[in-house]
Amino acid sequence: MPGDRFDALVMTETDGGYDVTVRSLADADLPAGDVTVGVEYSTLNYKDGLVVHGNQGRLARTFPHVPGIDLAGTVESSRDPRYRPGDKVVLTGWRVGELHWGGYAQKARVNADWLVPLPDGLSTRLAMAVGTAGFTSMLCVMALEDHGLTPAVDAPVLVTGAAGGVGSLAVAILARLGYRVAAGTGRPEQVDYLRSLGAVQIVARAELSEPTQRPLESETWAGCVDTVGGTTLGRLLGQMRHGASVAACGLAGGPQLQTTVLPLLLRGVNILGIDSVMQPFENRVRAWERVARDLPLDRLEAATSVCALKDVPARAAEILQGQVRGRLVVDVNA
Repeated sequence: MPGDRFDALVMTETDGGYDVTVRSLADADLPAGDVTVGVEYSTLNYKDGLVVHGNQGRLARTFPHVPGIDLAGTVESSRDPRYRPGDKVVLTGWRVGELHWGGYAQKARVNADWLVPLPDGLSTRLAMAVGTAGFTSMLCVMALEDHGLTPAVDAPVLVTGAAGGVGSLAVAILARLGYRVAAGTGRPEQVDYLRSLGAVQIVARAELSEPTQRPLESETWAGCVDTVGGTTLGRLLGQMRHGASVAACGLAGGPQLQTTVLPLLLRGVNILGIDSVMQPFENRVRAWERVARDLPLDRLEAATSVCALKDVPARAAEILQGQVRGRLVVDVNA
């Protein structure tokens, strides 16, 4: 766009709900902030789907609103000495795209504390192929390792919801690090895809999602990245090996957790809650450095597709219906 004009996906309230349309805005429309970023890419995550497709859960509160919880691009101007024009940066979390204007625009103005310098070896496109999903996956792996998990374990590490954004990247990271990965999925058509990411075992969703009356089952998993929650999390807790941990980062299966404390008391199982939104800067840098080092970029490319800004509303409906495989990058300049 010429001059100070730029395109953005703008969400407004209507009598019947919400209107989401690509519009031309001016720099004067940008919110307050320390750093103005020329956005190059964003992503479409499950949370983005909730916002764009009817603002489910009322995640967005003020309108007009620009959704998009992730962004990567180049600093255009900065009042903070940590960033200079030309710096490549990435942003995930901090309620951007919910309470604050987000990444579905060609420009963003944000708080400098929310940004992370783009690690060497990652382009802005690859950073958004990682996005919140890959960042969350790496936080899960780091938490499991911080609690004693190593590739030397002689049992598989389970990933639930493995065909989704977080799950697929967790499979790829764990496999790259040398773990035996079991991929839980309810989408049998994705088996070959999951094996291409490094999964050595496929677990049908029904084996994990069916409730059981037994609080303790056979000790099966050395660790778990759980993106599902609900009944699945309650069930798999009873299948963890002694001292093993579950990194819980999702609730696609519901927020309710029906279980007993027996896995925790009799087997020392740990439930590690993973919050990717409000992570402190130092841990964000650590996670992004690990992403650049430990995520197999060839598998990331294979798990990534790209759409234009105007396509986001339609794709948002698809991600809520479980029809998006892997990662979906939004090219805001397409």
